[in-house]
Amino acid sequence: MAGTFRPAQPWRDSEPLELTMVIPEAPDVASFCFRAPSGAYFDHVPGQFLTLELPVPGGTVHRTYTISSSPSRPLSLTITVKAQEGSVGTRWMLDRLKPGMRIKAFGPGGDFTLPDEKPRRYLMISAGSGITPMMAMTTWIWDSGHQPDICFIHAARRPQDLIFRQRLEHMASRTPGLKLHWVVKDDDDYRTWTGYRGRFNALMLGLMAPDYLEREVFCCGPESFMTSVREMLASLGYDMANYHQESFHAPVEEATDVPEDVVPSDDRMAEVEFSSSGVTATCRETDTILTVARASGLNIPSGCTFGVCGTCKVMKAEGEVVMVHSGGISEEDVEEGYILACCSRPIGRVVVEV
Repeated sequence: MAGTFRPAQPWRDSEPLELTMVIPEAPDVASFCFRAPSGAYFDHVPGQFLTLELPVPGGTVHRTYTISSSPSRPLSLTITVKAQEGSVGTRWMLDRLKPGMRIKAFGPGGDFTLPDEKPRRYLMISAGSGITPMMAMTTWIWDSGHQPDICFIHAARRPQDLIFRQRLEHMASRTPGLKLHWVVKDDDDYRTWTGYRGRFNALMLGLMAPDYLEREVFCCGPESFMTSVREMLASLGYDMANYHQESFHAPVEEATDVPEDVVPSDDRMAEVEFSSSGVTATCRETDTILTVARASGLNIPSGCTFGVCGTCKVMKAEGEVVMVHSGGISEEDVEEGYILACCSRPIGRVVVEV
């Protein structure tokens, strides 16, 4: 049939992304919409992230961002970014990345996503740019054809900082199953705000979602915000088995376990051979494979640098490493011989395919 969409194949990160649109969302916030030049479609799950390779002045950097678009709309992929104080990569995107430019990307990755069983009752709680995975999940539920049952709570500094506000309010105006609640710290000048003010707390939660104990919670935002939400829910008797959160910040030390029988020592030396590059380097056992590669002039793409994003996954051909990761690699990949360079420390001689 003429005009029928027939995608050639799923996108692979060996193909650069081409920017097609830049959409302003809020002060220092914009959505960047990409397509695959080959016409490939995007295959991911809502809530996953992508790592972009950004050619900033002074050298290439890698930055990890949640995909804010839904896989139910596979012809494009959107990243929504917010520049923080001191931002390098995100600031470059806002100032320099224009439609028609192409950049390298890695992924998608991450397991912060909806359960397979549908439909469910959800409570989504976010702050700042943490709204991006919630937007992807909500759009996915909307597009799936199920009547949504979502209580959506988002906090920002001011009303003008509420990302996706108009889009979500339009969606909520079309169904009774999407309930929106905004919380802000300060008003905008010369504009009336009649919603919640202050720090999100248990009293607000009870007013917004009286049935929160019966809902599956997804939370994303600054680390301090997620900590306060998590502690609040636990104190209220919420079943934390139904609580999920996303974070690109370094995990606390006790969140990972180092094998007792193999502990890297700063007093012992190791050797790393990068077989594809013909480079061999001597290091300490406490050095990571990523650190050794960079010191040897080799570039292993990386994002978070503490085992969350999975960008630095490489094949280990020989040897033993101690890898303390935070969910950025699957058990299947580990069984096949892959490691994350950013959080793997060599024991003795190690060969990696870099």
